[in-house]
Amino acid sequence: MDSSNKKIFLYDTTLRDGTQSEDVNFTVIDKLRIAERLIEFGIDCIEGGWPGSNPRDMEFFNALKKSKSVCIDKISAFGSTRRAKKTCENDEIIQALLDADVPNITIFGKTWDLHVREALKISLDENIEIIYDTVRYLKSKVDRVYYDAEHFFDGYNANPEYALKTLLAARDAGADCVILCETNGGAMPDKVAEIVSIVKNRLNDYPFGIHAHNDCEMAVANSIMAVKGGASHVQGTINGYGERCGNANLCSIIPNLQLKYGYDCVTSDNLTKLKSLSDFLDEIGNLKHNTHRPYVGKSAFAHKGGVHVSAILKNSKTYEHIAPELVGNTQRVLLSDLSGKSNLIYKAKEFGLDIESQSDTIQKVLLQLKELENRGFQYEGAEASFELLIRRAMNTLPEFFDILSYRVIDEKNKSLSVAPMAEATVRVAVNGEVEHTAAGGNGPVNALDKAIRKALVYFYPQLKDMVLVDYKVRILSSHNGTQATTRVLVVSQDSFSTWSTVGVAENIIDASYHALLDSIIYKLLKDKK
Repeated sequence: MDSSNKKIFLYDTTLRDGTQSEDVNFTVIDKLRIAERLIEFGIDCIEGGWPGSNPRDMEFFNALKKSKSVCIDKISAFGSTRRAKKTCENDEIIQALLDADVPNITIFGKTWDLHVREALKISLDENIEIIYDTVRYLKSKVDRVYYDAEHFFDGYNANPEYALKTLLAARDAGADCVILCETNGGAMPDKVAEIVSIVKNRLNDYPFGIHAHNDCEMAVANSIMAVKGGASHVQGTINGYGERCGNANLCSIIPNLQLKYGYDCVTSDNLTKLKSLSDFLDEIGNLKHNTHRPYVGKSAFAHKGGVHVSAILKNSKTYEHIAPELVGNTQRVLLSDLSGKSNLIYKAKEFGLDIESQSDTIQKVLLQLKELENRGFQYEGAEASFELLIRRAMNTLPEFFDILSYRVIDEKNKSLSVAPMAEATVRVAVNGEVEHTAAGGNGPVNALDKAIRKALVYFYPQLKDMVLVDYKVRILSSHNGTQATTRVLVVSQDSFSTWSTVGVAENIIDASYHALLDSIIYKLLKDKK
């Protein structure tokens, strides 16, 4: 580790670049909540958007003025350099940046001579003048100005001397930092390192940064290479949100720089909130969590193979590159037909069960697990069902009730004015007392769930506190058509916790029945414990 302890300035572009992702859409309220959370985490500057480019971004900057929870000193407005035929004073784009009324402004300008000649259709010298004039004007109006050198690496490859001149123009005009933008996402780390070294010498140690895109899966690597080469300012988004393949992922860059190279990014305490920040952004964006993200993904420190689990039980360093707690994550051991004795002992301890000395029970559970997963059961996402499996093998699971029979009717009337009706009837025995009842529902599974609980709530009133919050169905053998084996995963919740159970059968109602039954039994067991 390089113990440089050099402070890295973290510049987040989630609220602008992130929203350019085709599956991300934040409201103004969302953006305010995200900004507040990013500031709490320790981000140095947050790009709020491009005022004047769309109503929502301007609404965000207006809302900022009324906000008591977001520190406006940490917010930057984003825009372009002035247009060729206008002065800064009469250019609406520049004036909209000032109307945002924030102390930081970031502007981008053309670096690639191809863009200057063919997009702007002006001379190379005129472009240099525009960059200088815009930065100087804005610096006279606000506290800090950051200059994004758009397409810098492509521009450098095409015309190195001109690309460097654009940086020097922004520097000489007073920019607080010039940022090398790898806009097309096509550069390789070794080339980035080579160019950054040259830039550092030409800027004469003037502050510079990196802004990378991920089209070649190199955005994180390129950002780190730039920092190693002298960049002190890093731009990126949480979870790597962004246009096309996304932007550089700060959730990987920050721990890589801090834990692997010794740079100072955020406090150690804040770093432990990295996973929750990542999850928060996914939830706000209504996006599915990517379980395989480095550092913050649910699977980042998950172990499945028996040999691996046996080793981490002795020393977690054997298969974990850092302690997961450093970034707010946790070590997990998964159960599957690949599992060995070590996995089973580990999971049993999580459930408060000691089976290490019960070799017969261990062997029994492992054989059952292999057989059940061969039939289609999966316990990696249904740990409540797995705990019940172990307890049944140990003969320590109380018999709370016995379902004597159940029947489900799903009726559809030909009349369009009559809604389809589902009804379930169950007979339940508890300590020799039989309860026979029925319930209607929104579909057969809902009706069955309501009927079972209706029959049991007389004996176990705590079931009133339990709700089903998710229900997933997967067809396991689609080649069998309507006779295919079906796996049902049920997620249930009460006032204190959430748990998942699984059922598998060729009949979807029967698969649902077993998952629902495990869910209720787990609830009663949990309350008894």
